[in-house]
Amino acid sequence: MPIPITIVDAFTDKAFSGNPAAVCVLEVDPDRQWMQLVAREMNLSETAFVVPRKDAWALRWFSPQVEIDLCGHATLATAHVLWKAGRAAADATLRFRTKSGDLLASQRDGLIWLDFPSLASEWVDAPPMLRDALGAKPVSVAKYSFDYLVELESEAAVRDLAPDLRQLADVPARGVVVTAAATTPGFDFVSRFFAPRVGVPEDPVTGSAHCALAPYWGERLGKSAMLAYQASARGGVVRVERVGDRVMLGGNAVTVVQGALA
Repeated sequence: MPIPITIVDAFTDKAFSGNPAAVCVLEVDPDRQWMQLVAREMNLSETAFVVPRKDAWALRWFSPQVEIDLCGHATLATAHVLWKAGRAAADATLRFRTKSGDLLASQRDGLIWLDFPSLASEWVDAPPMLRDALGAKPVSVAKYSFDYLVELESEAAVRDLAPDLRQLADVPARGVVVTAAATTPGFDFVSRFFAPRVGVPEDPVTGSAHCALAPYWGERLGKSAMLAYQASARGGVVRVERVGDRVMLGGNAVTVVQGALA
């Protein structure tokens, strides 16, 4: 029997921008190898697989190469699909059981809001391979549970960065976030995210990275609510709100493809 699959552009209100994620809504738990093969076939930064539970939804994410521990844009895309398909009331809060604990999604002020963990980072010495791969001089380097977080001197330096992805794949982390204070009016900070080690050369918009960027920039700017721009070729806008040990990620989503796996 064909299995429905939907591709959603997340953290954008316009098709063909933001970060595309494939979403499979299933009725029984799928085989892990099958999920990995589907993700490889989709060849997007993440494919999400969601299965109903009694009081929640079991959610897993896969890149083309590996299972992912935490993913923002594919969670936002999954919530969008469930609401659009009538699997949950528009005013319902969705609870997702994941490898990173329970995550919540709700709708407020015309946006989808994700309740995610805040990820603290610690200052570290940059590995020589990281500096060489980036080809840019960091202002500072930190590390959190998944990735390196590298601050550059300006928004222009972030936008113009052309790292050596082969070298970057050897850096011992899921990926590398580069960031700077924004000079574009209306935004607080900008970023880009590279994860060739897990099969994602550059991720268009990375929700999980903003779980670390929110506390990082919140402390520097003295703000609890900020507007961020991920300056990939597709681009995407992420609203962040710091609430205790949690980070709220707000964004839009647009369905671009509806189909089925044969």
